[in-house]
Amino acid sequence: MNTDEGAVLVTGASSGIGAEMARVAASDGFDIVLTARREEHLREVADAVREEHDVETSVFTNDLSKPDAPRQLYDEVKEAGIEIHTLINNAGFGVYGGFEETDADTELNMLQVNVVSLTKLTKLFVPDMVERGEGGVLSAGSIASYFPTPRMAVYGATKAYVLWLTRALAHEFEDDGLTVTAYCPLPVETEFMEKNNVEESAIDEGITNDAETVARNAWNGYRAGRRIVWTSRTGARFARLSRLLPHRTVTSLSADVMDEGISYNPF
Repeated sequence: MNTDEGAVLVTGASSGIGAEMARVAASDGFDIVLTARREEHLREVADAVREEHDVETSVFTNDLSKPDAPRQLYDEVKEAGIEIHTLINNAGFGVYGGFEETDADTELNMLQVNVVSLTKLTKLFVPDMVERGEGGVLSAGSIASYFPTPRMAVYGATKAYVLWLTRALAHEFEDDGLTVTAYCPLPVETEFMEKNNVEESAIDEGITNDAETVARNAWNGYRAGRRIVWTSRTGARFARLSRLLPHRTVTSLSADVMDEGISYNPF
């Protein structure tokens, strides 16, 4: 290990924010553990991170949509003798469309990845951190953590779960030497947007974030001990707006944003 603190485990690390999280954590001297479904992509990221930052990298192929995947991953990491300092719960996906139109099985898989596996991984790795008195969890929230999101209703609900779980655990473990943080970006220019048919107008309007900026702001906020990290000023304004307006108005605003391909800017 290149640090005495242990390694950083990044889920969903084969591309996008996950790959950038690996790079930014490695730049602080942490060894990196990468997991996702696509082994070839993982190994490309692992090789690049190792060469760029002279840290040890490990790859574990894993599909977090499977119920037994979190336990399998935990056991494999422990068997390899790797001590995890920080768990980055980055894996996740969304489904866009009217609730009556979207596929139920796909949304159940999304719940498994975004909520159930995230919770199981946190349950598995946190006790070791508490025993050592150091480390923490950095989880992927979203601006959708603050707004109901018509046409991405289930996705938005999963991100609200991440936000409230993070707030609760941050309070529970504040005297145990752990940091628990959620980062809440606006839409990010990654494969997520392509897979979920987010229109290019979002990029044209400058409302999206790039993955590198999101990862660096999220990591820096986590290392500074913040519980919630808004990765852009626009995102912070959206979040504050959600606390000021009536729920019906907030939901209507969110629906307008989704209908406009996330290009609608109320500011």
